[in-house]
Amino acid sequence: MRNTVRQKRVKKARVIPGFRCTFGIVVLMLSLIVLIPLASVLVYSLKISPGEFFSLLWKSNVRNAFLTSIGCSLVAAGINTVFGVIVAWTLVKYDFPGKRIVDGLIELPFALPTAVAGITLSKLYSETGFFGKMLAGIGIKVTYTKTGLVIALVFVGLPFVIRAVQPVLEKLDGQYEEAAYMLGASPSKTFRRVILPELTPAILTGFGLALARGIGEYGSVIYISGNSAKEKTQVVSYVIMQKLSYIDYESATAIALVMLVLSFVLLLFVNIVQARQAARTNLL
Repeated sequence: MRNTVRQKRVKKARVIPGFRCTFGIVVLMLSLIVLIPLASVLVYSLKISPGEFFSLLWKSNVRNAFLTSIGCSLVAAGINTVFGVIVAWTLVKYDFPGKRIVDGLIELPFALPTAVAGITLSKLYSETGFFGKMLAGIGIKVTYTKTGLVIALVFVGLPFVIRAVQPVLEKLDGQYEEAAYMLGASPSKTFRRVILPELTPAILTGFGLALARGIGEYGSVIYISGNSAKEKTQVVSYVIMQKLSYIDYESATAIALVMLVLSFVLLLFVNIVQARQAARTNLL
């Protein structure tokens, strides 16, 4: 009986005491950094009527900006999903010289200012740049096109997929692969039937995060896209900046509200995938 009481007291002990104080700090920081700014977006966007709101969203430049941002982000997220899995697989399954350096370089898009990335990519892929000159020789133009947008979004989104898949691969028990081989499964069938189902939640998580990052990206795409309404290379973030430069806060926040809803939906998708994976892991 005494041992049970002692165990309960040990379980109730906390490393950091003062629940009310720590919880208050959490709520305060969350309110100042997240809730109040998001609420201000909603308040400003409600200053225009529903008719004006939908009329604004249906303007050709705004509509095309949404189509460009979402379309290019989907393409980039798809590319990142394929190559992100390949990179994560290589880093986990193989040892090679410079492996730690390569693993560290994956974090570069997180640390590098997006404006610097945009300037660098636009220089490299311009018609006089290192890659752009070779591509121009075969008739492919990158800068000021949607192709350039996709390349920039691939650059900023690839780490999300790699870092989502890599931990799952590291924890994946190799005995399942060995059992599949012993039962006569080919390497491709083993990957499809044994490994891929385990990786699917992580792949979907990485895809969702890369897509969300791509839709709201600004710095890395602003230079390489050209921001042409005629060529439909304007992105949503640029249109918002345009509205702000014209002191049109209501229109800017109305567009930002749509971006907020899209981000919330993607975040909800990622959380649902992670919750189902956690439940499945607990069942196993």
